[in-house]
Amino acid sequence: MTVAMLLRSTLRNLSVRRPLLLAASVCLLSFATFWAAQRAAGVSMIDLMVYRAEGRTVLDGRDLYAMRATSVQLPATYPPFAALLFTPLTLPGVPGLRALATAGNLLLLVAFAQLSLRLTLPPDRLPRPWVTALWVASAAVWCEPVWTTLRYGQINLLLAVAVMWDLTRPDGHRWAGAGTGLAAAIKLTPALFAVLFLIVGLVRAGREGWNPWLRRFATASVVFCAATLAATAALPRDSLRFWSTALFETHRVGSAENTANQSLRGVLARLLHTGEPALWWTAAAGAVAVLGLASAVAAALRGERAAAMAACAATALLISPVSWSHHWVWCVPIVLFLGARAGAWWALAAALAFCSYALWWVPHGVGRPELAQGAAEMTLSALYPLTAAALIGYVAVSVVRPWRTSRTA
Repeated sequence: MTVAMLLRSTLRNLSVRRPLLLAASVCLLSFATFWAAQRAAGVSMIDLMVYRAEGRTVLDGRDLYAMRATSVQLPATYPPFAALLFTPLTLPGVPGLRALATAGNLLLLVAFAQLSLRLTLPPDRLPRPWVTALWVASAAVWCEPVWTTLRYGQINLLLAVAVMWDLTRPDGHRWAGAGTGLAAAIKLTPALFAVLFLIVGLVRAGREGWNPWLRRFATASVVFCAATLAATAALPRDSLRFWSTALFETHRVGSAENTANQSLRGVLARLLHTGEPALWWTAAAGAVAVLGLASAVAAALRGERAAAMAACAATALLISPVSWSHHWVWCVPIVLFLGARAGAWWALAAALAFCSYALWWVPHGVGRPELAQGAAEMTLSALYPLTAAALIGYVAVSVVRPWRTSRTA
Protein backbone atom coordinates (compact mmCIF):
# COMPACT_ATOMS: atom_id res chain seq x y z
CA MET A 1 0.00 0.00 0.00
CA THR A 2 1.41 3.39 -0.99
CA VAL A 3 1.67 6.33 1.37
CA ALA A 4 -1.11 8.12 -0.53
CA MET A 5 -3.46 5.16 -0.24
CA LEU A 6 -2.69 4.82 3.49
CA LEU A 7 -3.38 8.53 3.99
CA ARG A 8 -6.69 8.33 2.14
CA SER A 9 -7.73 5.29 4.19
CA THR A 10 -6.82 7.07 7.42
CA LEU A 11 -8.81 10.15 6.43
CA ARG A 12 -11.84 8.01 5.54
CA ASN A 13 -11.67 6.25 8.89
CA LEU A 14 -11.43 9.58 10.69
CA SER A 15 -14.43 10.96 8.81
CA VAL A 16 -16.47 7.90 9.73
CA ARG A 17 -15.41 8.01 13.37
CA ARG A 18 -15.63 11.79 13.77
CA PRO A 19 -19.29 11.83 14.96
CA LEU A 20 -18.52 9.17 17.57
CA LEU A 21 -15.38 10.96 18.75
CA LEU A 22 -17.24 14.27 19.00
CA ALA A 23 -20.17 12.72 20.90
CA ALA A 24 -17.82 10.85 23.23
CA SER A 25 -15.82 14.01 23.92
CA VAL A 26 -18.92 16.08 24.71
CA CYS A 27 -20.32 13.29 26.90
CA LEU A 28 -17.03 12.92 28.76
CA LEU A 29 -16.87 16.68 29.33
CA SER A 30 -20.47 16.74 30.58
CA PHE A 31 -19.84 13.81 32.92
CA ALA A 32 -16.61 15.32 34.23
CA THR A 33 -18.33 18.64 34.90
CA PHE A 34 -21.18 16.79 36.59
CA TRP A 35 -18.78 14.80 38.75
CA ALA A 36 -16.94 17.97 39.77
CA ALA A 37 -20.24 19.68 40.61
CA GLN A 38 -21.32 16.73 42.75
CA ARG A 39 -18.01 16.71 44.62
CA ALA A 40 -18.14 20.50 45.08
CA ALA A 41 -21.62 20.14 46.54
CA GLY A 42 -20.24 17.66 49.06
CA VAL A 43 -22.82 14.97 48.31
CA SER A 44 -22.97 12.26 50.95
CA MET A 45 -24.42 9.50 48.72
CA ILE A 46 -26.48 8.63 51.74
CA ASP A 47 -28.47 5.80 50.14
CA LEU A 48 -25.25 4.12 49.05
CA MET A 49 -24.17 4.23 52.69
CA VAL A 50 -27.45 2.53 53.65
CA TYR A 51 -26.81 -0.19 51.06
CA ARG A 52 -23.32 -0.68 52.48
CA ALA A 53 -24.74 -0.91 56.00
CA GLU A 54 -27.27 -3.51 54.84
CA GLY A 55 -24.46 -5.61 53.40
CA ARG A 56 -22.51 -5.30 56.64
CA THR A 57 -25.60 -6.28 58.66
CA VAL A 58 -26.04 -9.43 56.59
CA LEU A 59 -22.39 -10.41 57.00
CA ASP A 60 -22.58 -9.82 60.76
CA GLY A 61 -25.78 -11.89 61.08
CA ARG A 62 -27.77 -9.07 62.67
CA ASP A 63 -31.45 -8.15 62.23
CA LEU A 64 -31.70 -6.46 58.83
CA TYR A 65 -34.97 -4.63 59.42
CA ALA A 66 -33.99 -3.41 62.86
CA MET A 67 -30.87 -1.81 61.38
CA ARG A 68 -30.54 1.97 61.23
CA ALA A 69 -27.80 3.61 59.18
CA THR A 70 -26.25 7.07 58.72
CA SER A 71 -26.75 10.09 60.96
CA VAL A 72 -30.46 10.27 60.09
CA GLN A 73 -31.10 6.65 61.12
CA LEU A 74 -32.43 5.31 57.80
CA PRO A 75 -33.85 1.74 57.80
CA ALA A 76 -33.61 -1.05 55.24
CA THR A 77 -36.65 -1.03 52.93
CA TYR A 78 -35.78 -3.42 50.07
CA PRO A 79 -36.37 -7.19 50.00
CA PRO A 80 -33.67 -9.39 51.62
CA PHE A 81 -32.29 -10.39 48.20
CA ALA A 82 -31.12 -6.80 47.70
CA ALA A 83 -29.17 -6.93 50.97
CA LEU A 84 -27.39 -10.06 49.78
CA LEU A 85 -26.33 -8.23 46.63
CA PHE A 86 -25.08 -5.31 48.72
CA THR A 87 -22.53 -7.39 50.65
CA PRO A 88 -19.65 -6.64 48.17
CA LEU A 89 -20.14 -2.94 48.93
CA THR A 90 -18.41 -3.55 52.25
CA LEU A 91 -15.09 -4.36 50.54
CA PRO A 92 -13.86 -0.94 49.31
CA GLY A 93 -13.44 2.07 51.54
CA VAL A 94 -16.10 4.79 51.48
CA PRO A 95 -14.26 7.21 49.12
CA GLY A 96 -13.50 4.42 46.66
CA LEU A 97 -17.04 3.10 46.89
CA ARG A 98 -18.46 6.52 46.09
CA ALA A 99 -16.20 6.87 43.07
CA LEU A 100 -17.09 3.39 41.80
CA ALA A 101 -20.81 4.01 42.28
CA THR A 102 -20.67 7.31 40.40
CA ALA A 103 -18.68 5.84 37.51
CA GLY A 104 -20.97 2.82 37.35
CA ASN A 105 -24.11 4.97 37.28
CA LEU A 106 -22.70 7.15 34.50
CA LEU A 107 -21.98 4.06 32.40
CA LEU A 108 -25.47 2.75 33.15
CA LEU A 109 -26.91 6.08 31.99
CA VAL A 110 -25.25 5.66 28.58
CA ALA A 111 -26.60 2.10 28.33
CA PHE A 112 -30.05 3.29 29.43
CA ALA A 113 -30.02 6.02 26.77
CA GLN A 114 -29.03 3.50 24.08
CA LEU A 115 -31.74 1.03 25.07
CA SER A 116 -34.32 3.84 25.28
CA LEU A 117 -33.43 5.01 21.78
CA ARG A 118 -33.58 1.46 20.50
CA LEU A 119 -37.10 1.07 21.89
CA THR A 120 -38.52 4.46 20.92
CA LEU A 121 -37.02 5.00 17.46
CA PRO A 122 -37.17 2.71 14.42
CA PRO A 123 -33.78 1.60 13.05
CA ASP A 124 -34.04 3.81 9.95
CA ARG A 125 -34.19 6.88 12.20
CA LEU A 126 -31.24 5.75 14.30
CA PRO A 127 -28.26 5.11 12.01
CA ARG A 128 -25.65 5.59 14.77
CA PRO A 129 -27.32 4.46 18.02
CA TRP A 130 -24.28 4.80 20.28
CA VAL A 131 -23.47 8.27 18.94
CA THR A 132 -27.00 9.43 19.67
CA ALA A 133 -26.94 7.68 23.06
CA LEU A 134 -23.84 9.62 24.08
CA TRP A 135 -25.52 12.91 23.16
CA VAL A 136 -28.66 11.95 25.09
CA ALA A 137 -26.67 10.84 28.15
CA SER A 138 -24.60 14.03 28.17
CA ALA A 139 -27.83 16.04 28.51
CA ALA A 140 -29.82 13.59 30.68
CA VAL A 141 -27.22 13.60 33.46
CA TRP A 142 -28.38 17.12 34.36
CA CYS A 143 -32.09 16.35 34.78
CA GLU A 144 -33.26 16.24 38.38
CA PRO A 145 -34.07 12.50 38.67
CA VAL A 146 -30.66 11.46 37.30
CA TRP A 147 -28.79 14.12 39.28
CA THR A 148 -30.50 12.99 42.48
CA THR A 149 -29.94 9.31 41.71
CA LEU A 150 -26.20 9.91 41.52
CA ARG A 151 -26.29 12.32 44.45
CA TYR A 152 -27.72 9.63 46.71
CA GLY A 153 -25.86 6.71 45.13
CA GLN A 154 -29.13 5.05 44.20
CA ILE A 155 -29.69 1.89 42.10
CA ASN A 156 -32.53 3.24 39.96
CA LEU A 157 -30.55 3.21 36.72
CA LEU A 158 -29.50 -0.40 37.27
CA LEU A 159 -33.12 -1.51 37.70
CA ALA A 160 -34.33 0.56 34.74
CA VAL A 161 -31.62 -0.87 32.48
CA ALA A 162 -32.59 -4.41 33.51
CA VAL A 163 -36.25 -3.83 32.57
CA MET A 164 -35.41 -1.91 29.40
CA TRP A 165 -33.10 -4.73 28.32
CA ASP A 166 -36.09 -7.09 28.47
CA LEU A 167 -38.30 -4.76 26.45
CA THR A 168 -35.74 -4.46 23.67
CA ARG A 169 -35.13 -8.21 23.27
CA PRO A 170 -36.57 -9.77 20.10
CA ASP A 171 -39.40 -12.26 20.35
CA GLY A 172 -38.16 -15.68 21.28
CA HIS A 173 -35.05 -14.44 23.08
CA ARG A 174 -34.11 -17.03 25.68
CA TRP A 175 -33.60 -14.61 28.57
CA ALA A 176 -36.23 -11.97 27.83
CA GLY A 177 -37.96 -11.32 31.14
CA ALA A 178 -34.98 -12.18 33.32
CA GLY A 179 -34.06 -8.54 33.85
CA THR A 180 -37.55 -7.67 35.08
CA GLY A 181 -37.63 -10.63 37.44
CA LEU A 182 -34.25 -9.71 38.90
CA ALA A 183 -35.22 -6.04 39.25
CA ALA A 184 -38.45 -6.98 41.03
CA ALA A 185 -36.53 -9.23 43.44
CA ILE A 186 -34.34 -6.26 44.37
CA LYS A 187 -37.14 -3.71 44.53
CA LEU A 188 -40.78 -4.62 44.04
CA THR A 189 -41.98 -1.71 41.87
CA PRO A 190 -40.66 -3.14 38.53
CA ALA A 191 -42.99 -6.12 39.05
CA LEU A 192 -45.72 -4.09 37.33
CA PHE A 193 -43.91 -4.73 34.05
CA ALA A 194 -44.28 -8.46 34.70
CA VAL A 195 -48.01 -7.87 35.19
CA LEU A 196 -48.00 -6.13 31.80
CA PHE A 197 -46.28 -9.16 30.24
CA LEU A 198 -48.90 -11.46 31.76
CA ILE A 199 -51.98 -9.52 30.66
CA VAL A 200 -50.72 -9.00 27.11
CA GLY A 201 -49.71 -12.64 26.93
CA LEU A 202 -53.11 -13.86 28.14
CA VAL A 203 -54.98 -11.69 25.64
CA ARG A 204 -52.82 -12.94 22.79
CA ALA A 205 -53.10 -16.52 24.03
CA GLY A 206 -56.78 -16.49 23.11
CA ARG A 207 -55.89 -16.46 19.43
CA GLU A 208 -52.35 -17.82 19.23
CA GLY A 209 -51.68 -19.83 22.40
CA TRP A 210 -48.23 -19.68 23.93
CA ASN A 211 -46.55 -16.45 22.85
CA PRO A 212 -43.45 -14.30 23.55
CA TRP A 213 -45.23 -12.14 26.15
CA LEU A 214 -46.22 -15.16 28.23
CA ARG A 215 -42.69 -16.42 27.88
CA ARG A 216 -41.38 -13.08 29.20
CA PHE A 217 -43.72 -13.34 32.17
CA ALA A 218 -42.73 -16.95 32.86
CA THR A 219 -39.01 -16.10 32.75
CA ALA A 220 -39.50 -13.06 34.98
CA SER A 221 -41.49 -15.15 37.48
CA VAL A 222 -38.90 -17.93 37.60
CA VAL A 223 -36.03 -15.49 38.13
CA PHE A 224 -37.96 -13.56 40.79
CA CYS A 225 -38.91 -16.74 42.66
CA ALA A 226 -35.38 -18.17 42.43
CA ALA A 227 -33.84 -14.97 43.80
CA THR A 228 -36.44 -14.67 46.56
CA LEU A 229 -36.06 -18.31 47.58
CA ALA A 230 -32.29 -17.96 47.61
CA ALA A 231 -32.65 -14.98 49.94
CA THR A 232 -35.08 -16.94 52.11
CA ALA A 233 -32.60 -19.78 52.43
CA ALA A 234 -29.76 -17.42 53.31
CA LEU A 235 -31.77 -15.01 55.49
CA PRO A 236 -34.85 -16.85 56.79
CA ARG A 237 -35.54 -14.50 59.72
CA ASP A 238 -35.19 -11.33 57.65
CA SER A 239 -37.31 -12.81 54.86
CA LEU A 240 -40.11 -13.67 57.26
CA ARG A 241 -39.97 -10.18 58.74
CA PHE A 242 -40.02 -8.45 55.35
CA TRP A 243 -42.81 -10.42 53.69
CA SER A 244 -45.02 -10.50 56.80
CA THR A 245 -44.67 -7.00 58.23
CA ALA A 246 -41.93 -4.69 56.89
CA LEU A 247 -43.37 -4.73 53.38
CA PHE A 248 -46.55 -3.07 54.63
CA GLU A 249 -44.91 -0.48 56.88
CA THR A 250 -45.01 2.48 54.49
CA HIS A 251 -43.84 4.85 57.23
CA ARG A 252 -40.42 3.15 57.13
CA VAL A 253 -39.69 4.82 53.80
CA GLY A 254 -40.54 8.38 54.88
CA SER A 255 -43.32 10.93 55.24
CA ALA A 256 -45.95 10.75 52.52
CA GLU A 257 -46.18 14.53 52.13
CA ASN A 258 -42.44 15.02 51.58
CA THR A 259 -41.98 17.13 48.45
CA ALA A 260 -39.59 14.51 47.07
CA ASN A 261 -42.44 11.97 47.09
CA GLN A 262 -43.73 12.28 43.53
CA SER A 263 -46.40 9.59 43.76
CA LEU A 264 -50.17 9.98 43.92
CA ARG A 265 -49.98 9.40 47.66
CA GLY A 266 -47.58 12.29 48.02
CA VAL A 267 -49.73 14.61 45.91
CA LEU A 268 -52.86 13.74 47.89
CA ALA A 269 -51.07 14.16 51.23
CA ARG A 270 -50.03 17.69 50.25
CA LEU A 271 -53.39 18.47 48.68
CA LEU A 272 -55.41 17.28 51.69
CA HIS A 273 -52.88 18.55 54.27
CA THR A 274 -52.64 15.16 55.93
CA GLY A 275 -49.78 12.78 56.56
CA GLU A 276 -51.79 9.72 55.50
CA PRO A 277 -54.48 10.03 52.79
CA ALA A 278 -55.16 6.29 52.95
CA LEU A 279 -58.73 6.12 51.61
CA TRP A 280 -58.29 8.70 48.86
CA TRP A 281 -54.97 7.24 47.79
CA THR A 282 -56.34 3.68 47.58
CA ALA A 283 -59.20 4.80 45.33
CA ALA A 284 -57.02 7.02 43.15
CA ALA A 285 -54.25 4.41 42.84
CA GLY A 286 -56.78 1.76 41.84
CA ALA A 287 -58.27 3.97 39.13
CA VAL A 288 -54.85 4.96 37.77
CA ALA A 289 -53.65 1.35 37.82
CA VAL A 290 -56.63 0.24 35.73
CA LEU A 291 -56.36 3.09 33.21
CA GLY A 292 -52.57 2.99 33.00
CA LEU A 293 -52.30 -0.77 32.58
CA ALA A 294 -55.19 -0.83 30.12
CA SER A 295 -53.43 1.82 28.03
CA ALA A 296 -50.13 -0.06 28.20
CA VAL A 297 -51.76 -3.37 27.26
CA ALA A 298 -53.67 -1.79 24.36
CA ALA A 299 -50.46 -0.19 23.08
CA ALA A 300 -48.54 -3.47 23.33
CA LEU A 301 -51.28 -5.32 21.46
CA ARG A 302 -51.00 -2.75 18.67
CA GLY A 303 -47.28 -3.43 18.43
CA GLU A 304 -46.17 -0.28 20.26
CA ARG A 305 -43.73 -1.43 22.92
CA ALA A 306 -42.45 2.10 23.48
CA ALA A 307 -45.93 3.38 24.32
CA ALA A 308 -46.53 0.36 26.55
CA MET A 309 -43.24 1.02 28.35
CA ALA A 310 -44.05 4.69 28.90
CA ALA A 311 -47.57 4.04 30.21
CA CYS A 312 -46.48 1.17 32.47
CA ALA A 313 -43.54 3.10 33.92
CA ALA A 314 -45.73 6.15 34.58
CA THR A 315 -48.37 3.94 36.22
CA ALA A 316 -45.87 2.19 38.48
CA LEU A 317 -44.43 5.50 39.65
CA LEU A 318 -47.86 6.99 40.32
CA ILE A 319 -49.38 4.11 42.28
CA SER A 320 -46.34 3.30 44.42
CA PRO A 321 -46.81 4.50 48.02
CA VAL A 322 -43.56 6.44 47.74
CA SER A 323 -41.89 7.42 44.46
CA TRP A 324 -38.96 9.63 45.37
CA SER A 325 -37.93 12.05 42.64
CA HIS A 326 -34.84 9.94 41.89
CA HIS A 327 -37.10 7.01 40.99
CA TRP A 328 -38.22 9.02 37.96
CA VAL A 329 -35.15 8.20 35.85
CA TRP A 330 -37.79 6.75 33.52
CA CYS A 331 -38.12 10.35 32.33
CA VAL A 332 -35.31 9.60 29.86
CA PRO A 333 -37.23 7.07 27.68
CA ILE A 334 -40.50 8.93 28.32
CA VAL A 335 -39.13 12.16 26.83
CA LEU A 336 -37.63 10.25 23.91
CA PHE A 337 -40.96 8.48 23.34
CA LEU A 338 -42.85 11.77 23.34
CA GLY A 339 -40.36 13.28 20.93
CA ALA A 340 -40.69 10.34 18.54
CA ARG A 341 -44.48 9.99 18.73
CA ALA A 342 -46.15 13.15 20.01
CA GLY A 343 -43.74 15.74 18.66
CA ALA A 344 -41.09 18.14 19.82
CA TRP A 345 -43.38 20.36 21.90
CA TRP A 346 -44.65 17.48 24.05
CA ALA A 347 -41.09 16.28 24.57
CA LEU A 348 -39.87 19.78 25.40
CA ALA A 349 -42.64 20.31 27.96
CA ALA A 350 -41.83 17.00 29.67
CA ALA A 351 -38.08 17.71 29.58
CA LEU A 352 -38.63 21.11 31.20
CA ALA A 353 -40.67 19.51 33.98
CA PHE A 354 -37.89 17.04 34.78
CA CYS A 355 -35.07 19.55 34.40
CA SER A 356 -36.66 22.42 36.31
CA TYR A 357 -35.95 21.13 39.84
CA ALA A 358 -39.25 22.88 40.66
CA LEU A 359 -40.21 20.45 43.43
CA TRP A 360 -37.29 21.84 45.47
CA TRP A 361 -38.48 25.45 45.08
CA VAL A 362 -41.23 24.91 47.68
CA PRO A 363 -40.75 24.93 51.47
CA HIS A 364 -39.54 21.54 52.65
CA GLY A 365 -37.54 19.94 55.44
CA VAL A 366 -37.89 20.04 59.22
CA GLY A 367 -41.35 20.82 60.53
CA ARG A 368 -43.25 19.23 57.63
CA PRO A 369 -43.99 22.55 55.84
CA GLU A 370 -45.41 20.62 52.88
CA LEU A 371 -48.63 20.14 54.87
CA ALA A 372 -49.29 23.89 54.59
CA GLN A 373 -48.67 24.33 50.87
CA GLY A 374 -50.74 26.72 48.79
CA ALA A 375 -52.04 26.05 45.27
CA ALA A 376 -48.91 27.26 43.45
CA GLU A 377 -46.60 25.25 45.71
CA MET A 378 -48.75 22.15 45.31
CA THR A 379 -48.51 22.49 41.53
CA LEU A 380 -44.73 22.84 41.60
CA SER A 381 -44.39 19.81 43.87
CA ALA A 382 -46.66 17.73 41.61
CA LEU A 383 -45.02 18.32 38.22
CA TYR A 384 -43.84 14.73 37.80
CA PRO A 385 -47.24 13.13 38.59
CA LEU A 386 -49.00 15.69 36.37
CA THR A 387 -46.62 14.86 33.52
CA ALA A 388 -47.19 11.14 34.07
CA ALA A 389 -50.97 11.59 34.12
CA ALA A 390 -50.81 13.55 30.85
CA LEU A 391 -48.65 10.82 29.32
CA ILE A 392 -51.09 8.07 30.29
CA GLY A 393 -53.94 10.15 28.89
CA TYR A 394 -52.03 10.64 25.65
CA VAL A 395 -51.36 6.92 25.26
CA ALA A 396 -54.96 6.06 26.18
CA VAL A 397 -56.33 8.40 23.51
CA SER A 398 -53.73 7.46 20.92
CA VAL A 399 -54.29 3.71 21.00
CA VAL A 400 -57.75 4.16 19.45
CA ARG A 401 -56.16 5.36 16.19
CA PRO A 402 -53.22 4.03 14.17
CA TRP A 403 -49.77 5.24 15.09
CA ARG A 404 -47.70 6.98 12.49
CA THR A 405 -45.24 4.12 12.79
CA SER A 406 -45.68 0.60 14.10
CA ARG A 407 -43.40 -2.09 15.35
CA THR A 408 -43.80 -5.78 15.91
CA ALA A 409 -45.00 -6.61 19.43
